[in-house]
Amino acid sequence: MAAPKEPKGHFNQGVGPTMTARSHTIRRETRGNDHIIDLTDELQVLVRESSIECGQLTAMVTGSTGALSTLEYEPGLVGHDIAAALEAIAPRDGSYEHEKTWHDDNGHSHVRACLIGPSLALPIVDGSLPLGTWQQVVLLDFDTRPRSRSVAVTLVGE
Repeated sequence: MAAPKEPKGHFNQGVGPTMTARSHTIRRETRGNDHIIDLTDELQVLVRESSIECGQLTAMVTGSTGALSTLEYEPGLVGHDIAAALEAIAPRDGSYEHEKTWHDDNGHSHVRACLIGPSLALPIVDGSLPLGTWQQVVLLDFDTRPRSRSVAVTLVGE
């Protein structure tokens, strides 16, 4: 019987580099109502300070009316286009069972956040996030009032 083949790739077996894990919380005050905040520079600093060369950054906004995504952070998209597109999909004045249940005004906020999603997983390559020239990581707040948002960030790698 032949000996089992060794797996390809790098696996930490007590020799060589070891895995590092770091966690952080980013806190932001938002205006609500489709407010979009660029987190890119702060995330890149966290990656640099972690000394991780190869790994993954995960981020998740807490709360059911916030989301994370990437986009080109420019005035037309941030100030109009994203909100206009989401208004076509989940209009503010739509009929939402959530609002009938809880007697509030943010059913559309929950739907918008659900469509975008609360989290991202990004690779760390050569000690940075390999984003495109016009690609930024953003926090989106869809609630109908200002909020204190927290983004949990974990970096893992070597």
